Amino acid sequence: MTALHADPDEIRTLFSRAMSEMYRAEVPQYGTLLELVSDVNREILQQHNELCASLARNDELDRLSVERHGAIRLGRAEELFNIRRVFSVMGMHAVGYYDLSVAGVPVHSTAFRPIADAALRRNPFRVFTSLLRVELIEDEALRRQAEQILAERQIFTPRALELVNIFETDGRLTRPQAEEFVCEALETFRWHSEATVSLDVYRKLHDAHRLIADVVSFKGPHINHLTPRTLDIDAVQAGMPRRGIVPKAVIEGPPRRNCAILLRQTSFKALEEPIIFRQTDGKGAEGMHTARFGEIEQRGVALTPRGRELYDALLASVRQASAAGSTTGDYDAGLAGAFTAFPDDWAALRSQGLAFFRYSATPAGVEAGKRRALPSSLDELVAEGFLRYDPIVYEDFLPVSAAGIFQSNLGSDVQQNYAARSNRAAFEAALGAEVQDEMTLYAETERDSVERAMNQLGSPHLARKATA
Repeated sequence: MTALHADPDEIRTLFSRAMSEMYRAEVPQYGTLLELVSDVNREILQQHNELCASLARNDELDRLSVERHGAIRLGRAEELFNIRRVFSVMGMHAVGYYDLSVAGVPVHSTAFRPIADAALRRNPFRVFTSLLRVELIEDEALRRQAEQILAERQIFTPRALELVNIFETDGRLTRPQAEEFVCEALETFRWHSEATVSLDVYRKLHDAHRLIADVVSFKGPHINHLTPRTLDIDAVQAGMPRRGIVPKAVIEGPPRRNCAILLRQTSFKALEEPIIFRQTDGKGAEGMHTARFGEIEQRGVALTPRGRELYDALLASVRQASAAGSTTGDYDAGLAGAFTAFPDDWAALRSQGLAFFRYSATPAGVEAGKRRALPSSLDELVAEGFLRYDPIVYEDFLPVSAAGIFQSNLGSDVQQNYAARSNRAAFEAALGAEVQDEMTLYAETERDSVERAMNQLGSPHLARKATA
């Protein structure tokens, strides 16, 4: 970054702040939610010195207050292609492929986010981005109509795309251009209270699936939620009713644990908002639409492929039992019971290769490295107090949890079943790029931390052997 130019991290921060301010003005309960999360996080940090020290050691305290993720739903391939270009200006890349059709939601998705450690520390803003699976609309006439409606809209301002072209040509934007870009890009995510379809067409789309109506019926892919990160989602869940917010019944993801893993999410119910629908006589018809809601997340450690396999198996067993008709209380109890099989202390998670960690040399290790040869394995270095390890934050999403959040805010009547039709190749063709593999990114972060730690210990030659 120079005095005249803004780097992608700075542009991302400008955009995420502008998005948060816009959404707070549009959805006042989001502001209440931010206040609640801030209060809970402050209390947790005061009560847990070790957690506070770990976050500070890894430069994660500052990011906590600015951390957000949002979600949008796109309608056609060209929109996905161009949103990738827009997010690239902000240093955000497509990570992971999620097929939500397996959970009854006719979309497939990716997460646009920063991937470098330094960028994540600056601002880990993410946008979970879904593309409508138009081919899953069973009514052929309605499918063609939806395609025609989507083909007629342009969700980006001409100036936003001009600035993207400048960035792609020059590799950067000037500060004035960056500020203009943020204003122009924000228009894509703004709420529109006027639909682009008639009330009759909306109802047909709605009957096919509420999410289809949400994607097809409007000028653009309004941001449907922004999500702050909490350090204790159970405290937030309990605190929402006391602030006039009605939470969903179940926290999605793993149960409460001493060592948080992956991602836990909850939300408040989507708002029912008045919409003006187009009519053939030129007059508008009044109606209602439910789309935007508030969400909260608690992020734990990223799991290795071995850990993720165990997590998925345990969660599947609980959901199968829940499908038999158990209550919310039964589900919570079953979840807690099943996950007793998942180790709940950092030492076990590390020694069993279930989670990713960031390693750093201790002062004792640095001193010992000056005097003698050190052990060549991570386990020995950790056991002797020469290396410390901290959990690597899970930066991504869980398809079952995402579908659960979608469905709880689309209405309990949404029980559409789609055959599993994962189509990553079609998604990447629309995207114009391959999505990055999150497991590879976490493994690289862990490996890089080991190399840095070994250099700190004065034993760079041991790095490769220690991670073998």
